[in-house]
Amino acid sequence: MTTMSDDPGSTLRTRPTLLFRVREWQDGESWEEFHRLYRRLVYGRARRAGLGHEDAEDVAQDVFKRVAETIKDFDASPELGSFRGWLMKLTHWRIADKFESRGKTPAHSPSPVQHDDPAGGTGTLERVPSPGEDEDAWDREWQQHVLAMALERLARQVKPLHFQVFELYVRQGWPMLKVSSELGVNPASVYVIGHRLTKLLKAEVEKLKTQVG
Repeated sequence: MTTMSDDPGSTLRTRPTLLFRVREWQDGESWEEFHRLYRRLVYGRARRAGLGHEDAEDVAQDVFKRVAETIKDFDASPELGSFRGWLMKLTHWRIADKFESRGKTPAHSPSPVQHDDPAGGTGTLERVPSPGEDEDAWDREWQQHVLAMALERLARQVKPLHFQVFELYVRQGWPMLKVSSELGVNPASVYVIGHRLTKLLKAEVEKLKTQVG
């Protein structure tokens, strides 16, 4: 398989590592990681649009099926912009399709237009991209999603007691002496653990942003 170092002129050099790896369908580990990273974002947007659990699951499955079919062509279509923006459009189109199939309209649905899927496929009744304020909302959801995933990764990397210290002292803002008394950790250690895990969390956030666009 060609790698980024084998082809220094490739546009893949500018793409996140994970997006490059999932072009290979047989790379089950990368696809599992990819699905874990993005599914919550897509499913959550579908639920907030007003869909029930089963319909939101259908939207997520449809979006990932479309990604699987077209991810290899993503870099060949610079007009699609960032992967995150492209995923937002796919998600909104699938949500609109689900409401249309139910004979309903999403609460914040853009106007319907005849529009070809930018990744290819037949021309169906799609939706124009979301307005700027909705893109801002998507970005806020994305930042929250990345933080949640980074916290999950951090929790797997450190001792459970240290993560408890970090959660109470840094995330919940407990006083140092209260954390020390509650968890049986001396105050100096509370400070050191909080400082160290804060740095680790920031590193995980930056790593995720690099990996997943």
